[in-house]
Amino acid sequence: MNIDSTAIIQFIKYGIAGGLATLTHIIIFHFIAWKIFPSLQEKDHAVRFFKLSIHKVNDATRARNSMIGNFLGFLIANMVAYITNVLWVFQGGRYPVIIEILLFYAVSGISVFLGTMLMGILIKRFGVLTTYAFCSNIVTAVMINYIVRKFFIFQG
Repeated sequence: MNIDSTAIIQFIKYGIAGGLATLTHIIIFHFIAWKIFPSLQEKDHAVRFFKLSIHKVNDATRARNSMIGNFLGFLIANMVAYITNVLWVFQGGRYPVIIEILLFYAVSGISVFLGTMLMGILIKRFGVLTTYAFCSNIVTAVMINYIVRKFFIFQG
């Protein structure tokens, strides 16, 4: 297999692993936004699809609560991402495992921080639906994480 096809396969595997981590993040975020830190609205897709009863909050509270829920979801989903990346996508060993995990979380933390700030701004300033504001976090993370993980954290 040539280098180009190996890189394509690796990127597909990264996408699948990332999809699993993203699904984990979405489920945890929505559960927290529904039950622990209310931040869902009647028009949010999960509310309509699952016919959830919600606690209405103002945009400032919704922005804060969604940011908290996003952070908690990130902690768990990022560990899912790390485990699937190490076991299936990239070859570890460039750094000791604890350093590798810390770097993995640092890179993801930066991208999720930027996405979370954007999410909060979109909700608080523009009243954007929580579902759409949450998607901004995902887009931000994907754009940054693959390149940094491939070339700086793992051995490729």
